[in-house]
Amino acid sequence: MGTASLSKSNAPAWVNGVLLGTMSLLYTPLLLHWYQGWLNKSISIEHEYFSHGLIGIPFAVYIAWTLRHKWSKLPDASAWEQAIGLGCAGATGSLYLTGLPDFVNLSLPLMLASIILCLKGWAGLRLQGFPLVLIALATPNELPYLITPYTLPLQSFIASCAGLLLQLFGMNVTVDSINLFVNGKQVEVAPYCAGLKMLFTSLYVALMLLYWTGTIARRWAVVSLLASAVALSITANIIRNTMLTFFHGTGQDGLFEWLHDSWGGDLYSAGLLGLLVLISQKLADILDQQSNSKRSGTVTLNNGTVNNDH
Repeated sequence: MGTASLSKSNAPAWVNGVLLGTMSLLYTPLLLHWYQGWLNKSISIEHEYFSHGLIGIPFAVYIAWTLRHKWSKLPDASAWEQAIGLGCAGATGSLYLTGLPDFVNLSLPLMLASIILCLKGWAGLRLQGFPLVLIALATPNELPYLITPYTLPLQSFIASCAGLLLQLFGMNVTVDSINLFVNGKQVEVAPYCAGLKMLFTSLYVALMLLYWTGTIARRWAVVSLLASAVALSITANIIRNTMLTFFHGTGQDGLFEWLHDSWGGDLYSAGLLGLLVLISQKLADILDQQSNSKRSGTVTLNNGTVNNDH
């Protein structure tokens, strides 16, 4: 009896301390490596596609912190939930020990999920599900490299649209598949220029905005904002490639480098995300108006108003 009581009262404190210390030792260097690579653009081109983690991971930590009171009220994990969690933690630890970059990266969200399962079971996973999703989607992996062979239709579409826009402005442009020729100069819409990074970032930020505005549980809002993110990303990339082709074809190499490799590209992406913020807020306002209308029981018909209150 005494042993069981001691275990019950003291175990959580030291177990939490050990878990926190171990996670810090294992993953602080990894997170620093990610952030340094994202900020300085010194990480691999595939892993740079996950630079939305610069804001996404802190946001996930913030959400987890706001849920701390609900977390404390959850019952402890059952014995079988702890067993499953420990088994997952062991398997995840083996991924970390391989030393392979992608396996080490992916071990972070998996280890967090295993620890949550050990502590609070499935209820804890449900509670912390969204922060875990944000961290998982910000974890660098080889997905961009794997899907680049399938981006040719998108590359061709962007090249054709850019060529059409330049022709509308009176330029002599030739489009050959994914290549544009202006004044004898060639611009290729390469796989990594097809806007995948912008698309990944737009969809990720859209998820954050859905949570921030409280509309993530509304299917109409989710579909609308994600569709808007895709449409904005593709449109913005068409305009960007049009500008790059114009700069290169007219010999304005300084502007080309500024928009292609320098901070001009970051500024352009920030403008796109700003538009996405405005759209998300507009969607939230529309939903609020609909909810208020339903609560008041008032329905507007043409020029008249019918009150449904009894």
